[in-house]
Amino acid sequence: MKSPLPFSAVFALALLAGCGRPASDSGASPSLPPIKAQIVAVHLETVPVLTEITGTVHAAEHAQLAGKVMGSIETMPFTLGQRVKRGDTLVTISAGEFSARVAQAESQYNQASRDLARERELLPKGASTATMVKDLEDRCAGAEAMLHEAKVMFGYATIRAPFDGVVARNFANVGDLASPGIPLVEIEGLNGFEVEAGVPDSLAGSLSVGMLLVVQTPTEGVVFSGKISEISSAADPNAHTVAVKITVPNGVAVRSGQFVRIQIPGAPIRALLAPWSAVTTLGQMERVFVAGNDNRTVLRLVRTGARRGSQVEILSGLDDGDRVILAQKASMREGQTLEIQP
Repeated sequence: MKSPLPFSAVFALALLAGCGRPASDSGASPSLPPIKAQIVAVHLETVPVLTEITGTVHAAEHAQLAGKVMGSIETMPFTLGQRVKRGDTLVTISAGEFSARVAQAESQYNQASRDLARERELLPKGASTATMVKDLEDRCAGAEAMLHEAKVMFGYATIRAPFDGVVARNFANVGDLASPGIPLVEIEGLNGFEVEAGVPDSLAGSLSVGMLLVVQTPTEGVVFSGKISEISSAADPNAHTVAVKITVPNGVAVRSGQFVRIQIPGAPIRALLAPWSAVTTLGQMERVFVAGNDNRTVLRLVRTGARRGSQVEILSGLDDGDRVILAQKASMREGQTLEIQP
C-alpha cells in the first residue's frame, strides 16, 4: 500500500491546479465583491535581443598627478571634495637641492653677464678682442640655459591642478616620501561624466558612434539613455573586448567609480511583452491576474525574462491577446468580478 502524500505536497498541487488555465471561468465564487481595475492586452512584438554588460562611471576629465622628483611631502593644502582652479597648488615636495642649484646657476649666469658686459665696453677701446667677447657670449648663453634647467627642476617640486575640478582622491600624506611616477592626488573635472565599458568582440560590430544605449545604475535604479562617444579601433587580446565610452546626459545622478549595467542590442526576436506593473511575486513564484471571458479575475503563474523599460518579457503562462490586470491590489482574488476602468 502506498503511503499518503505529505500535507505540503497536497497543498502545492492544489495551488498549482488553482493557478493553471481553467477549462472555463464559470466556477468562480459569486460571493467575492467586485473590484475596479485597468486592463491591457499583451501581444507578440518584434524586439532586439539585449545583452547586458557592465561598465564604470568616470568623470569626463580626470587625472592622477605624480611627482617628477623624489623628496618628502611638505604640504597638501586641500581636502577631499574641494574645488580647485587650474594652476592651484596641490602638493609641494621638499626640494632643497634644487633650490641650491637655482641659486648656483643664477650666480654663474650673473657672473658671466657681468664679464660679457665689461668686455663689450673694452672692445671699442682695443682693450679686448672679438674672440674674448664671443667666448663670453657662449658662456653666458650656457649659464642661462643651466639656470632655466634648474628652475624647471625646482618647479617639479610643486604639483598644480591642470584644469578646474574637484579633488577626488589623495594617495599620500604630509611627510610621506614622494617618488617619481607614483600618484599623489587625483582630480576630476566639472564637465560631466562618461561610462567606460569593454564590449565583447561579437557585439562591438553592431555599435557606432552616436548610437544610444540604455544604461542602469543597479543601486539607485536610475535608467538613462547614453550616446556612444568613442569606440576603440583595437580589441583587448586577453579579454576579447573593445573599449567603448558612453556620454552621461547632464542632470543624471551618477558618481565617479559607480558600477552600471549597459544593454547592448542584438538581432531582433518575437517576444510577448507585458507591463511590469502587472506582475507580482509570491515567494519564488511570479503571477499575473488576467481578465477572463466573463470579466472575472483568473490567476496565472508566469515566468518572466528580460526587463525592457516598463515592460517585461513573458516566457510562459500567457498567450498573445490575453488581457492582464495592471497595478493589482493585495486583496485581489481569483474569481472576482471586474469593473474595468478606462
